[in-house]
Amino acid sequence: MVYRRTPAVQARLDAQRALIVHGATRVLSRDGFAGLSMAAVAAEAGIATGTVYKQFENKAELVAAVFETVVAREVDAVRAAVADGDVVGRVTAAVETFAGRAMKNPKLAYVLLAEPVDAAVDAQRLEFRRAFAASFETAIAHGVAEGRLPAQDSSLTAAALVGAIGEVLVGPLAAAPHAETVIPELVAFAVRALGARPESL
Repeated sequence: MVYRRTPAVQARLDAQRALIVHGATRVLSRDGFAGLSMAAVAAEAGIATGTVYKQFENKAELVAAVFETVVAREVDAVRAAVADGDVVGRVTAAVETFAGRAMKNPKLAYVLLAEPVDAAVDAQRLEFRRAFAASFETAIAHGVAEGRLPAQDSSLTAAALVGAIGEVLVGPLAAAPHAETVIPELVAFAVRALGARPESL
């Protein structure tokens, strides 16, 4: 007879998994990928190390779960930011949201964007960038359709913008010099790169 978990057991396991992911997120935010270990996560979550291993086979699997959770939250924020307005307003909101949220938790953002990680986690990072690019693509395509932007491959432009923004943030996120100027400069760069019509500005 095959054992089937009761709803109560499954709920307990799900809550335990969420607790571990939350603990891992806090460790990553403080110590980065290099400082994360299963023991450190267990200590942060207030549970035994063996309990972490029951939920996640290894560090890479755990970090992938953190990426999935954090990225979903960040992508939802950017999608909400680009939901309304003209193209310049949408792109400005997307850049301000993407970069602004990154600057609020620089260590975690550095892990998500640039810190050397395992190959499996790097695959998650690629999905992270694609999801953000999709939000920018929506705003750019809208601007082209309205005649506010010159004809362009909105998918390519979106990917280029996300790559450029991520590259710029790596420096400030790692060292935080003159952080107050980073977001306005990124917004100005994005608008210039899109070729927005004067009436859109």
